[in-house]
Amino acid sequence: MMGRNSIFLGMFIMLISHSFTAHSATADEDIWAGLKQTYFGDREIRENADDLLVLEAPTRAEDAAIVPISVKSLQPQTSERYIKNIHIIIDKNPMPYSANFHLSPSLGEIDIATRVRIDQYTDMRAIAEMNDGSLHMVSRYVKASGGCSAPAGKDMEAAMARLGKMQIRMRDANIGETTQAQVVVSHPNNSGLQFDQKTRGYIPPHYVKEIIINFADENLIKLEAGISISEDPSVRFNFTPLKHGVLKAMVNDSKDMTYSMDKQI
Repeated sequence: MMGRNSIFLGMFIMLISHSFTAHSATADEDIWAGLKQTYFGDREIRENADDLLVLEAPTRAEDAAIVPISVKSLQPQTSERYIKNIHIIIDKNPMPYSANFHLSPSLGEIDIATRVRIDQYTDMRAIAEMNDGSLHMVSRYVKASGGCSAPAGKDMEAAMARLGKMQIRMRDANIGETTQAQVVVSHPNNSGLQFDQKTRGYIPPHYVKEIIINFADENLIKLEAGISISEDPSVRFNFTPLKHGVLKAMVNDSKDMTYSMDKQI
């Protein structure tokens, strides 16, 4: 039979654990309250908008420096009602406002994927801003840490030698049919928080700020990004070409370097 001291010890541990969990939840809520005020002011945000948006991310990431995420809409884009922006917030990252996807109604459907860095266990949020100005949010809790300060996965000299090399990956597209494409740019996307073992100093920030994707001279996606996007930034998306044209991707980084690539469809 369990002794009285053991029972009291068990009750004490449970009480402390509950208190710590409650404190952590309150602290997380306070963080989000501050971020919401900073980025959206007093605008109302509809939470748990699972009827509109799906945010997919691993519950526990294998590599905190390369965490795959995707955002999908459950309602089609139309000229009357469409998502004009998807804001990605990673609450506990050094730069919480991590990305903004400016979207065209001509995409037809939203199915976008990229890869991010996670600095510590955190809530991640995708907030859809509709063309009428309303805001709708879904969120996921991701267990990962150290991604923003993790060293680059490639040798820095080799990475810089490939700087700006781009790929547009896609199968042959048929006019009028939805197809998937991916834009990838070779870039270390240095966060400014990574330590260089050779120089014993921090590697200066150098990251992709914009990825602009057009088709037939019409804008499809403009990604505004920062240090939360992983090295070798990529954007995977669906679109439906209604005519022959050129799919073009343009990349601008924090040192005002510009790269581009196009593909005839």
